[in-house]
Amino acid sequence: MNNHATGKDKWLGHLAMLLFAVLIAGSFSIGDQAAPHIAPAALNSVRFFLAALLMGIAAFAVTGKVPGWPQAPWRFAVLGGLMAVYFVLMFVALQITGPVSTGAVFTLIPLMSAGFGWLFLRQTTRPVVMLSLLVAAAGAIWVIFKGDINAILGFEVGRGEAIFFIGCACHAAYAPLVRKFSLGEPTVAYSFYTLAAVCIWVTLAGLPDIIATDWAGLPAVVWIAIAYLFIFTTALTFFLLQFAALRLPASKVLAYGYLTPAFVIVLEGMIGHGWASVSVLAGALVTAASLAVLAFAPDG
Repeated sequence: MNNHATGKDKWLGHLAMLLFAVLIAGSFSIGDQAAPHIAPAALNSVRFFLAALLMGIAAFAVTGKVPGWPQAPWRFAVLGGLMAVYFVLMFVALQITGPVSTGAVFTLIPLMSAGFGWLFLRQTTRPVVMLSLLVAAAGAIWVIFKGDINAILGFEVGRGEAIFFIGCACHAAYAPLVRKFSLGEPTVAYSFYTLAAVCIWVTLAGLPDIIATDWAGLPAVVWIAIAYLFIFTTALTFFLLQFAALRLPASKVLAYGYLTPAFVIVLEGMIGHGWASVSVLAGALVTAASLAVLAFAPDG
């Protein structure tokens, strides 16, 4: 895929990332049910292993051959390593700080990705795109802090936030490098190699927890969560991310992460866990409107 995607390709990229945000939002409610029963490292190892296996089958179905040793395998060691660092440090940070603080740090990813897009690909970010990112980030922060201005003003950067910032920087670098490293492989094959690399890195990092897990004694809710995570929020979301990264600037690709808190609100309300306040819903609408402006804005 070259760096000059057609109009149709770009809109397919936007739709891919919209679906990406919906699927990620669903993982919060499901993952919350499994979290008390399994260590994060063990959960992530098995989800990436199964996701890589599923994507390998998909690659065989699309290309008609089993994915062999890739050309320039170091590319996938780097890409897989970046995402593995993100996932590992996310859980390390959550042991030190809370989900609200990590959610606030997460909003920096699209802005950092715009910087990495310029560094790796010389992608420029138009003022309207940057403004849309900043407004969308503000709306996402408002939602994450539940519209509590005192909580926002009281936010402090501690050790956990600093650790997660490093992970977020790795995530931000991932999207532009997907395009830079592409040698024209089918997206399913590209996704398979990346997922396999993530699986290797995550497994090495979490080997003690994996060995200590009583796999036979896990309750059904854990396996249901694993099934959702590896099919929808690992295999499919990695495919969608690779697909979009080859068609859109890095800043636009990761901006859709700002919609995740809004979709969490909608899903939680739909399943009967209650709706957020009008103030928080207004923040979600601000984010959605800003991303709509970003989608129609020229790439640069």
